[in-house]
Amino acid sequence: MTTRQLYQELNYVNHSRESRFFYAQVMKTHPELVPKLLDILFSVNDKISPRAAWVFEFMCRENINTIIPYLDLFITNMHKVHLDSAVRPVVKICELIANQYASKANNCFKNILTESHKERIIENCFDYLIGNQKVGAKAYSMTTLFIFGQDYDWVHTELAHILEADFSKQSNAYKARARHILKKIKKNRSL
Repeated sequence: MTTRQLYQELNYVNHSRESRFFYAQVMKTHPELVPKLLDILFSVNDKISPRAAWVFEFMCRENINTIIPYLDLFITNMHKVHLDSAVRPVVKICELIANQYASKANNCFKNILTESHKERIIENCFDYLIGNQKVGAKAYSMTTLFIFGQDYDWVHTELAHILEADFSKQSNAYKARARHILKKIKKNRSL
């Protein structure tokens, strides 16, 4: 399948779990298509870009290790993504990466995730958190920042400051996640 054919196929992807699962399985059985999917994902002004993001997120949810060959490409380019419906899956992938990195179970993310990778993810998550993103992207950003903040004290300090300053201006969903994260930060500081 060419990039053009994949692009055409992505027109059929919708928000349904079945649709995203189907196309994630196509990527799984044809891993040579993943770089083409990422090319489409990082064509950030294209209306099909979010659909590529949905499929890639679903792939990563099913098996986060599928991102490993593309980790540098993903992290280097994720800052370009700006369409709301593409930002949320990109930040969710960052949260999945952070969860793997912080997991007590031994996994390859503990070895392959570089300082540069973590710094770029942190920078992008702060940008998403203080930007005009929807609450889903902000919530995933909060969690990702909390996880990586365990390695960088300044991240928890800055995260707490932003959450407290924005609290009264945000939605109930934002406030619920912010309360949860602030409670975890305070608990970490008291240990």
